[in-house]
Amino acid sequence: MLQILKMKSLLFIPPKPLPFHQNPNFKKPTIFFSQISRLTHSSGPANPIPRPLSAMNGVIDGRDFTIEDRSSAAAAAAPPFGEIHVIVGPMFAGKTTALLRRIQAESASGRRVAMIKSNKDTRYGLDSVVTHDGVKMPCWALNDLSIFKAKMGPEAYDKIDVIGIDEAQFFKDLYEFCCNAADQDGKTVIVAGLDGDYLRRSFGSVLDIIPLADSVTKLTARCELCGKRAFFTLRKTNETQLN
Repeated sequence: MLQILKMKSLLFIPPKPLPFHQNPNFKKPTIFFSQISRLTHSSGPANPIPRPLSAMNGVIDGRDFTIEDRSSAAAAAAPPFGEIHVIVGPMFAGKTTALLRRIQAESASGRRVAMIKSNKDTRYGLDSVVTHDGVKMPCWALNDLSIFKAKMGPEAYDKIDVIGIDEAQFFKDLYEFCCNAADQDGKTVIVAGLDGDYLRRSFGSVLDIIPLADSVTKLTARCELCGKRAFFTLRKTNETQLN
């Protein structure tokens, strides 16, 4: 027992170093990185689109650090990154109503807006997006989104801030357009459309842009048979062609 006590007395416990934030000789480390630009791909949703890194400060394991962007001075002159917002749901869920409210709110805040819909939607004419309650807004009725910039004119296109797209499931080039408009042109794109058909299968390209979206809103309808919330669309005729 005496021998053990003697051994313990020989143990040396080094003093704890001062935390570096209390050490007068310590200089807070700086981590440098080159910013990764968001890239757009025309080959489809299989190619991920990285979002840009942002300069920030923080704490790792209790230690302060600073991250500094050294991506080049040209980054400051680059166009602002846009946004993609998606509104989905079955028929009669209020998707167009939600879209128009968002567009009207953007317009009320001083942003310049434009509305697009598929020219396959002829229920209330081709010159306006119209809700089931009769609320309407002028629009561009197009077969393909790729021609929107040319139809509107490059100068007019450059001036708009927000683009609304109704009946988005009918646009085959939806993915490419959203990528280009948001990531290259700095636009806010708000998309509304069906997420599935009556067989609960993906309808069009709406679900393809979910990985790109800054927000996704899933709406529900009211079942005409039981009155409960409806998550899916019911086919009421024998037609199987969905355009």
